[in-house]
Amino acid sequence: MSDITWGLWELLLKGVWITVQLTVYSAALAAVAAFGIGLARTHRRWIVRFLSGAYFEIFRGTSALILMFWMFFVLPMGFGWQLAPMWAAVLTLGLTYGAYGSEVVRGAIAAVPPGQREAGVALSFSPAQTLRKIVLPQAWPGMVPPFNNLLIELLKGTALVSILGVGDIAFGASLVRNATAQSAPVYTIILVMYFVLAFALTRGMRAVERHAKAGIGQAPAGRSRRRPATGPTVTGAAAPAEGEAR
Repeated sequence: MSDITWGLWELLLKGVWITVQLTVYSAALAAVAAFGIGLARTHRRWIVRFLSGAYFEIFRGTSALILMFWMFFVLPMGFGWQLAPMWAAVLTLGLTYGAYGSEVVRGAIAAVPPGQREAGVALSFSPAQTLRKIVLPQAWPGMVPPFNNLLIELLKGTALVSILGVGDIAFGASLVRNATAQSAPVYTIILVMYFVLAFALTRGMRAVERHAKAGIGQAPAGRSRRRPATGPTVTGAAAPAEGEAR
């Protein structure tokens, strides 16, 4: 590693910043697509479910790398305008991982007991109010762990953008490798960089998960304490009032 000068280290650190930007922008787009398409796939109208399902199948079934090439090379030929490599990558990653996230949203909403929706009807809520006030708050804690996995996959997927010449970690590593003619130390360094970024994301998502569970009255994992029993539990009938004959 002694052959890696400060200028080369600076190149790698700039790559980390580009990777962070790619992850944040792509994750924001993916979140919008995931919730939009996921909710649409539970819609009452079949045409909405059909169109959202078509989006899901198309972006789930195509290669992110080939789609990135298509966004950058083919799209300008059809529409006459050129996307910058950075934004072609963000668009591809956001739409692709948004398709995966939509299945997480759909599954979490489907897991909410039907009786909860009936409670919304009993309270004279509109379907939108039932979704916003009853269904989503209960479905959200179940979405966080899968979203954490998708976010880590998205972080690692940003390495694909180096093929378009975007100066992320992988692109910077290839330049440093060419300058030093050493592969082992360079790729070991970027492995550690990706691990540190992924670990930080995981810690952040764990905090989000604890907050989400606390919001619906669930004790966070690893922090619940068993309270000693103070007496027999009465089920199926009201407990006798104090002073009544037993």
